Amino acid sequence: MKIQKFAIVAILLGICLSCTNKTKKMKLTYVGVAAEQEGMHVWGSSPVMDKEGKVHLYAAQWPTSTQTNFSGWFKDCEIGHYVSDSPEGPFKYLGVAVHDRDSLFNSPHNPTINYIDGKYVLCFIVNENSKLTTQRIVMYVADDLNDNWRPAKGAEADGTVIRKPQDSTIWNYNAKLGVSNPSLIKYKGQYLLYHKSVIPKQPKGSAYTYGVSVANKLEGPYIPYPEKITPPKMQLEDAYAFTMNDSVYLMSRDFVGSLGSRGGGLLWQSADGFHFDSKSTKRAYEDLEHYVGKAHLENATAYRGKKDGHLERAQILSIQNKPAYLYLATGVQVKPGYGSSSHVFKISFE
Repeated sequence: MKIQKFAIVAILLGICLSCTNKTKKMKLTYVGVAAEQEGMHVWGSSPVMDKEGKVHLYAAQWPTSTQTNFSGWFKDCEIGHYVSDSPEGPFKYLGVAVHDRDSLFNSPHNPTINYIDGKYVLCFIVNENSKLTTQRIVMYVADDLNDNWRPAKGAEADGTVIRKPQDSTIWNYNAKLGVSNPSLIKYKGQYLLYHKSVIPKQPKGSAYTYGVSVANKLEGPYIPYPEKITPPKMQLEDAYAFTMNDSVYLMSRDFVGSLGSRGGGLLWQSADGFHFDSKSTKRAYEDLEHYVGKAHLENATAYRGKKDGHLERAQILSIQNKPAYLYLATGVQVKPGYGSSSHVFKISFE
């Protein structure tokens, strides 16, 4: 099967997004690979458009050779910077935007970038000495995209803006793996920084659950909202927050296959940004095989997950305040010598 740009159209998302005069549905059209590098894993590219109209991607990356079991994401990772004249690519690699900082923090990973209040804001996760239990969130700020980043004013000296809480009244006080996977929005005059924690599940096991921290200023400080915002019974991962028509949405990985296979994703909706009900949550996207066909992946290498190509780390580029392109990562690769990669989908409404 030969893959043609724009040739394969995704299923309609099961959730409707409210528009001014009528209800429309979001549709995905597969475009192709967004970012990849020979000898490297490229994971979870987050897009932003600069003042000249160029699109920049910030992605986690690490060598395929150092950790053969994919664990390089929390041991040997850095954040790479890519740029293109078009949201559809091709994207040119510019270099490393955030390095491992050794004594300050290790393995910067899962970046998400926004342009808010005239500032570029880059959030990502780090750890200490390759220990997953020490995960925390860093916020960097800059006036341009020349990678002259500085820690947010309301953060700690190294940029740490959210840690596992010490207050036992906070929902993730007993989190097993710290806090991770941030996503930032400005909503009704407040700044909402969403984040994941893995919390104990009764009577046993763990639940991948989301919360939010709130600030009155872009650069913080960010104060944790005490209650979890998603139900532990319907688990999610890699949630990306965006606003549209007075609602807040999370696009996430369907971590346990609540509404389909684990290779796809979910779309959550909230009227206030603090409560996301599973009853209104719908299927968002499927695995890579759904879009490119089984034959295309027949001889692929699965570095992570199955050969059907789990799609993870949803990140959205909005144009004129409306979602326009979706970027997703997969651990399945058809090109010899290349690791995991980022794929791009065009978003339209009908």
